[in-house]
Amino acid sequence: MFAPSDAASWPADWLRPVFSSPRVGAVMTTRAGGVSLPPWDRLNLRDEVGDDPQAVRENRARLHAAIGRPSVLLAQVHGAAVCLLDDLPPGAEQALPAERVRADGCATATSDRACEIQVADCLPVLFADRQGRAVGAAHAGWRGLAAGVLEATLARVCGLAGAAPGEIECWLGPCIGPTHFEVGAEVVEAFLGPAAGLLSAFHEPSPRGAGRSMLDLAALGRARLQQAGVRHLLGNDSTRAWCTRNDPGRYFSYRHSPVTGRMAALIWLNALS
Repeated sequence: MFAPSDAASWPADWLRPVFSSPRVGAVMTTRAGGVSLPPWDRLNLRDEVGDDPQAVRENRARLHAAIGRPSVLLAQVHGAAVCLLDDLPPGAEQALPAERVRADGCATATSDRACEIQVADCLPVLFADRQGRAVGAAHAGWRGLAAGVLEATLARVCGLAGAAPGEIECWLGPCIGPTHFEVGAEVVEAFLGPAAGLLSAFHEPSPRGAGRSMLDLAALGRARLQQAGVRHLLGNDSTRAWCTRNDPGRYFSYRHSPVTGRMAALIWLNALS
């Protein structure tokens, strides 16, 4: 059993997205609030990155107590599959790594579970119908963006809510920023189809040359959502304050240190009163 969430008790460092419907709750964690030791300090929420399993269990227990409900940990694979939490069996919250649903997006129209995705440089995106009928979350690295994970999650939330894309709000969380995200030509080529008219605004040649580019992951995510019909975009505006690599003391960043923890972006529906 979980008590109703009390945002006043959350660590002050956590990010608190605000959506139009009072029924929607959301949060994104930082390093603050946990018990893990370096280099996973402090609120590492994933059990497959070398951290003490007991510390991860305690961290996840604190997270679920804070939001007042359980969440389901996905096996994120940098694809575009989206799972419906309402279809998962009881106990899915306790699934072992090998048993977890392979997906990079999730959605729900009920208040029993929170949607959770995890990141340590990739772009987290939270979705909410403005009337509070459905919510979703997506994990968007460059592979997931190219595969269409944002569009797939948007479609699932729209279907659950009976809403058009223009009725959905999206919050983009912190990710690696454009001054740090150097990629090879294969990443640019992955977007030469659906984003060909947009790509020039989101990358520039790397100072190191060799055909490499600096990619603005958040800007590309915003553009893909706008192309899909989303009009209400909140959060990450590609400035340095949103860059995980720029602030590794606050955020976990894989580019800063490959041995590190994972943050969670979560969204849920509060029960109807």
